[in-house]
Amino acid sequence: MKENNMSRKINRKSKDDMRPEYDFTGGVRGKFYKEYMRGANVVLLDPDVAAVFPDAVTVNNALRSLAQLAKRQIKRRARKTKTA
Repeated sequence: MKENNMSRKINRKSKDDMRPEYDFTGGVRGKFYKEYMRGANVVLLDPDVAAVFPDAVTVNNALRSLAQLAKRQIKRRARKTKTA
């Protein structure tokens, strides 16, 4: 029981630890909750890659194109091994 009281005190104090430069005025609580629960993946891009792919749409399009190329390569290799 004693540990519970300590964690409650820590939680109360942590609410006051918000830095003044943080501004969540336009924030929406739980905006991506449903997507996250479906299994959304968060990937951090290196700065040089992020400069080329500035948003999720461009990243997804590029990865879909790459996936199609990879599938074609796999099919070609499968055909070559069957004929060899």
